[in-house]
Amino acid sequence: MTTLEELLSQMQPITLAEMSGVKLMNRTDTKFVTTMPRLLQLLQMAQSDYFVQDIDGGRNMLYDTTYFDTLGFHMFHEHQHGHAGRQKIRFRTYVSSNLQFMEIKTKNNHGRTKKKRIEVDDMDLSDPTKREFIAQRLHFDVDTLQPHMHNYFHRVTLVNRAKTERLTIDTELEFNNLITGQQRQMGPLVIVELKRDGLVPSPVLEMLRQLHIHPHGFSKYCMGAAMTNPSLRVNRFKPKLRDVERILQAL
Repeated sequence: MTTLEELLSQMQPITLAEMSGVKLMNRTDTKFVTTMPRLLQLLQMAQSDYFVQDIDGGRNMLYDTTYFDTLGFHMFHEHQHGHAGRQKIRFRTYVSSNLQFMEIKTKNNHGRTKKKRIEVDDMDLSDPTKREFIAQRLHFDVDTLQPHMHNYFHRVTLVNRAKTERLTIDTELEFNNLITGQQRQMGPLVIVELKRDGLVPSPVLEMLRQLHIHPHGFSKYCMGAAMTNPSLRVNRFKPKLRDVERILQAL
C-alpha cells in the first residue's frame, strides 16, 4: 500500500509565502473523523485538485499545543453546552520552525470562528504583553487561567487550486492532561478539518462523500480533556466519545 509520505511527495507543493492570502482568520470550519486507510484514499483522489504545504521540504509537520482553561473549566463546559461566543486559549508551537504563538479563538452564533494571535517566547501569563492581549479579547480573567491539556500531532495542510480554502489533516494525536497526569494516544485516528471563507465551493466535499466520511465535531481540547480528566462531566460528549472508541476498536 502507498504510504502517507509517498502520496504527499507526489503532490504539487505550495510555500508559506504563496499561502499568504489563505489565512482564513474569519472562517467557517467543518471537521471530519476518519482513519489512516481512508485518508490514503482521500489523498489519492485529491492529487490534482490540491497543493500541499511545504516548509523546507517538510510536508507533515509536528505541532505542540497547550490549552489553558479556568479553574472551573468554564471553556470546556461552554463548548459542551454549545454556547455562542465560546472561546479557547492556547499556546501552539510549530516545532519545525520553533515558532510559538498565543492564540484566542472565538466562535460566534453564526458558526464562524475568529482567531487572534501573537508570537511569544513562553507561556508565562505574568508577562504584561500577554496579559493585555488576553484582557482585550478573552471573556475570562487571566488570573483564573491554568494549563490543562497538552497535545502533540502531525499536520498536513492542503490548499485548493483557487486558494479559497485550507484542509488540515491531523494524525498521530496524543493527549497529555497536565492536571490528572493521564495520557491517551489516538493511534490511527485522523482529524480532517475544512477551513474556508463562508460556503465557497469545495472540491474535497464530494470526495469525502464518496468515501462515506461525514461531518463529525471533534474539539482536540474538549475530547482530550473528556478522555483524560475523570472529574469532568461529559454527558453531551458521550456520543462522540463512543464514535471514536468504535473507530479505534474496529481497527
